Amino acid sequence: MPSDIEIAQQARMQRILALAEEKLGIAEEHLEPYGRTKAKLSLDYIAHLKDRPDGKLVLVTAVSPTPPGEGKTTTTVGLGDALRHIGKKSMVCLREPSLGPVFGLKGGAAGGGHAQIVPMEDINLHFTGDMAAIALANNLLAALIDNHIHHGNALDIDVRRVTWKRAMDMNDRSLRDITVGLGGTANGFPRQDGFDIAVASEVMAIFCLAASLEDLQKRLGNIVVGYTRAQKPVTASDLGAAGAMTVLLRNALAPNLVQTLENTPAFVHGGPFANIAHGCNSVIATRAALKLADYVVTEAGFGADLGAEKFVDIKCRKSGLRPDAVVVVATVRALKYHGGADLKSLTQEDLGALECGMVNLERHVDNIKNVFGLPCVVAINHFTADTDAEIKLVVARMAKLGVRAVTAKHWADGGKGAKDLAEAVVALCAEKSAFSFTYEDDAPLWDKIRAVAHKIYRAKDIAAPAKVQKQIEKLQESGYGRYPVCIAKTQYSFSTDASLRGAPEGHVIDIREVRLAAGAEFIVVICGDIMTMPGLPKSPAAEQIGLKDGKVTGLF
Repeated sequence: MPSDIEIAQQARMQRILALAEEKLGIAEEHLEPYGRTKAKLSLDYIAHLKDRPDGKLVLVTAVSPTPPGEGKTTTTVGLGDALRHIGKKSMVCLREPSLGPVFGLKGGAAGGGHAQIVPMEDINLHFTGDMAAIALANNLLAALIDNHIHHGNALDIDVRRVTWKRAMDMNDRSLRDITVGLGGTANGFPRQDGFDIAVASEVMAIFCLAASLEDLQKRLGNIVVGYTRAQKPVTASDLGAAGAMTVLLRNALAPNLVQTLENTPAFVHGGPFANIAHGCNSVIATRAALKLADYVVTEAGFGADLGAEKFVDIKCRKSGLRPDAVVVVATVRALKYHGGADLKSLTQEDLGALECGMVNLERHVDNIKNVFGLPCVVAINHFTADTDAEIKLVVARMAKLGVRAVTAKHWADGGKGAKDLAEAVVALCAEKSAFSFTYEDDAPLWDKIRAVAHKIYRAKDIAAPAKVQKQIEKLQESGYGRYPVCIAKTQYSFSTDASLRGAPEGHVIDIREVRLAAGAEFIVVICGDIMTMPGLPKSPAAEQIGLKDGKVTGLF
């Protein structure tokens, strides 16, 4: 079997302008092409779509991630293709890959096998420059803060209370905590600083939640960058930064149009991580897709406890979007891993481990159905080592919950391999749902955090040092209590301990830090040992990536 990148390089891509006109009815004048196979869709054109009816929105999520992988993006792409196989007009909406994981642990992030978005190399490497624009806007604000302090500090910013960090789209643990302004008076005032990865920047969150350029500029202006010596908040607008930041992002805010291997149109736009940010592609892209297609398949990052929760409690709350159906992706080997099986034995039939590991899938399905009130189907992402007995066990356990489990073979067979899944999704979209959030808007911040911990993670309680508790109280008193919470924690477990597989309960969620994201309008709650600037692994994927005869190799 050829590698993912070899399959992608053999793709027969349509010219993006022709694809847009043929399959979406978009004339060339509304697109800004980036070469032959990718383009940005005009924001003015998107504004003219507002009176069109919306299609059905399908959210793809998954069990808690495991080392062997689950294939959430692959399933999202395969389902988008499969819907066209059964005669439906579909689109796919995905996040943009960050260069951190591309060169770090995961390699490419555009699907896999015969269910990919293309051009795969471009999407994974720089793409249309959106990530660079976000990092530049973030760092322009950082530079303006230090420049203001250097030139007299008229706002009386307390250099000990600057909360805005710099950003770059790469894993680099050495930049988590740094000192800036060294080298003498010409270089400014020394102070402690640090870097976040670009996808954890509040600029990325704002970018993905903004409804328009005007909304983007307003939100950027509301960013709180630090506090004065009198402990009053200082915003980006106070520094005169919002206009220039918006200018840097004006082209990036237009959604990127590409295609799948089977020429299904796809928006790939925005890319916040779900373990340290809110994990969803841009609201602008999702809304536009719903006006252009009858079925829109999108994904939320990592497992449903992180990605789907934030999709519902942040993206849906802020945008008014509502999923019509949810697909929970699982693999037999991932479930066996959650049941305690060793990595080396996952290709061997092990009904005992599978039986034990089913609790992880059941917990996620229960949350989707009974916390969010949404209809769902389980997609068993098929691998050749899966046995009939293992598949039957998953199907039977899901049937007890009143949920259908469907085997999907899109990785090997493309869209035709997921036709049964597509039929199941169409049927689900016709059902009525009782959509609900995990908590109400007017609940206090502490109660919102506890609600996610209790309802989604099944934790016994939440805990925080006295200093963090006081920060939460201060945020509440300052009028930010109406904001939703964005929990930053390990993706590998329902707990804050990455080693706890399955479906742990009765644990305590330890809160290490809270951050105000006033422009994005949520509170980031950092738990356990999760880092907002990841590090590279011992053997990063970058070591395998290169060029041969002018072609990229080793990119997954």
